[in-house]
Amino acid sequence: MSAGETFAFWVLAILTVGGAIGMLLSRKAVHSALWIALTMVSLAVLYLINAAPFLSMVQIIVYTGAVMMLFLFVLMLIGVDAADSLVETIKGQRLAAVLVGIGFGLLLLAGVGGLTVNEVKGLDAATSQAGGNLQAVAQLIFGRYVLAFEVTSALLITAAVGAIVYTHRERLVGKPTQAMISRARFTSVTAPRSPMPAPGVFANHNAVDTPALLPDGSPALDSVPAPFQVEEARTFTTADGRVITAVYPEGDDK
Repeated sequence: MSAGETFAFWVLAILTVGGAIGMLLSRKAVHSALWIALTMVSLAVLYLINAAPFLSMVQIIVYTGAVMMLFLFVLMLIGVDAADSLVETIKGQRLAAVLVGIGFGLLLLAGVGGLTVNEVKGLDAATSQAGGNLQAVAQLIFGRYVLAFEVTSALLITAAVGAIVYTHRERLVGKPTQAMISRARFTSVTAPRSPMPAPGVFANHNAVDTPALLPDGSPALDSVPAPFQVEEARTFTTADGRVITAVYPEGDDK
């Protein structure tokens, strides 16, 4: 290996291993996803400087693109607390992150720049007999290592199916249909046969905590939603002759 290749290898190796360790030690899922992206991009650059452009593009498109988008979709699905991004646990961590990123970027540019000047000892000699990098990869996957490739594929499929089965919940009792609910309501002794009037109907105002009035003028307390259930309702007559129905929550001594 030339000096540029050695330098680039060590820089990318530090980034790859550091990203893997950061993924394992991160407590937040978003941070773990970012560390995984750093590891995958570093591996893609390693493939590229070793004259394996196909593997490098597959690494970026499949893993950094598709797999990372899947991770981010799951994070969006389960939700992330927005307050987490507002708390800076380490003072000056943003400035330190910027400086470290610039430093590693300069080191990586120096290593890749050295590769363009010096002669690169890549995989050209190894892949020339197969006709190119893509053909050599195809021969290895579907030739020498076909058994390991199929076993790995079966393992990944089994893991995906196992995750689906593990997260799937079977109902102990079948979900009741609309006909079953209606039949149970009419066969019950206590359940009302028809829906109750909405709160505020035929009352003095349309507030949600005001019970509806029945045809005889008495308030229908069951028409008030559960959070606004009251212990009693009192009717008052104002000086101008208006009748006002007042409701009092439980524990109210008014």
